[in-house]
Amino acid sequence: MGQSLVKNYVHIIFSTKNRQPFIKQVYEEELFKYLGGVCKALDCAPIQVGGYLDHVHILCLLNKNLTIVKLLEELKTDSSKWMKKRAVELSDFYWQDGYGAFSVNPSEIGIVTDYIQNQRKHHERKSFQDEYRAFLKKYNVDYDERYVWG
Repeated sequence: MGQSLVKNYVHIIFSTKNRQPFIKQVYEEELFKYLGGVCKALDCAPIQVGGYLDHVHILCLLNKNLTIVKLLEELKTDSSKWMKKRAVELSDFYWQDGYGAFSVNPSEIGIVTDYIQNQRKHHERKSFQDEYRAFLKKYNVDYDERYVWG
């Protein structure tokens, strides 16, 4: 086979350092658009970007020539610098060191999109930590609680 055919949808989740509630409503729309722009610049078509106060979710189509590590490095570095320029209160803005990245079945794109769009409502009853643990359980990811939140 001479042609490389690839289509990998990925759901990325990461939080602010120490889960600080920096993603206030006044900043979130611009931040989500900015993160989508970083994805576009890397040829990772963004499908949905959202989040709530202390974390973000990104659903995108991963570029076949880009690693998850490189995508996350660019997303976090660029957006962190960008956020710090928004306001003095964001001068200590940082993302956590780690992240979650989960493959998404094409038949579930709509479900994941809806989930990301409804983060504000979703987090009225569930903390980010509980949400993230549920993803780790769903995807059968072994983890050490001591190192997840850094």
